[in-house]
Amino acid sequence: MGRITAIYRYPVKSMGGEALQRVTLGQAGLPGDRAWAVRDEVRGGIRGAKKIPALMTCSARYAKTPGDTGSSTAEIQLPDGTQIATSDADINERISAAVSHEVSLWPLLPEDAREHYARGAPDHEDMEQELREMFGRNPDEPLPDLGKFPPELFQYESPPGTYFDAYPLLVVSQQSLDEMSRRAEGSLFDVRRFRPNIVVDLPEVDAPFPEAALEGKQLRVGGVVLQTTIACPRCVMTTHGFEDLPKDPRIMRALVKNAEGNLGLYAEVSEPGEISVGDELVVVG
Repeated sequence: MGRITAIYRYPVKSMGGEALQRVTLGQAGLPGDRAWAVRDEVRGGIRGAKKIPALMTCSARYAKTPGDTGSSTAEIQLPDGTQIATSDADINERISAAVSHEVSLWPLLPEDAREHYARGAPDHEDMEQELREMFGRNPDEPLPDLGKFPPELFQYESPPGTYFDAYPLLVVSQQSLDEMSRRAEGSLFDVRRFRPNIVVDLPEVDAPFPEAALEGKQLRVGGVVLQTTIACPRCVMTTHGFEDLPKDPRIMRALVKNAEGNLGLYAEVSEPGEISVGDELVVVG
């Protein structure tokens, strides 16, 4: 049905990541993926670029292969090109200065550290206004159907014990990126805006957004079996400017108009194993 064309890992939530040629997936996805996150020391709670857009101007990578669990030391590149490490004593001050907001960097804590994962204070008393800002939706545009998400996400910023938005993996097809670029003339649907773990080429699926046809399916990719879950409703992060990409609210207007605000497909690992760029993708259930 298709092949893997790229694999990405993001050591720090909402920062840029690193491309991999091969990786062994466990039940929690890619080892070291979203193993670090920042806490908002102003309003509380673990935060990503929905609330602190400047996080996207930083990037992170591992100098050594990370451990299968926990939070291995990662290197962070700040917007001015400075390299720092997650283990540096002044890491909180350096990141806070880079993003112009007081934050602290945290490794993964155990699942039972529920207070750590609890949502911080909202920016607005009106919850609809809060959600519209987070998802980049205009007043005349529908909000995503949040009832599809795991119920704990109404109380916690991420599933406790993880820094994932909802599920361990995000799969995006190159066809969907290309189709949206065609439909949104003047906007660049660059893969960096959408932070997938796995990019796939699906030439055999006759649909403008082919991964949508795989929702709820089991996929064998290399030595792994994935269980796809729900389409990924995109948020305001996709519109932020960073590196050579401009701020572009038209990204969200086009997604809402053409794809119900979605792009990509969440997945879980049913059978762990190794995947590599070039591996075939087959529907098995």
